[in-house]
Amino acid sequence: MSKNLYETLGVDKSASQDEIKKAYRKQAMKYHPDKNKGDATAEKKFKEANTAYQTLADEWKRKQYDMFWST
Repeated sequence: MSKNLYETLGVDKSASQDEIKKAYRKQAMKYHPDKNKGDATAEKKFKEANTAYQTLADEWKRKQYDMFWST
């Protein structure tokens, strides 16, 4: 993983599940491909936010990420 998932969503490592969800929705709305047609950078950021959310929203995956990948 090239970038810290917490940084991708713009939240602290101690963020609650609600804060993570809100941050993801904000990023998803901003970079959604339907709002940014043809913008490869926005599409990449949307995918990064989605990956970060999929990992951090799941308690078990988040614990694994914190244990092995997070700095």
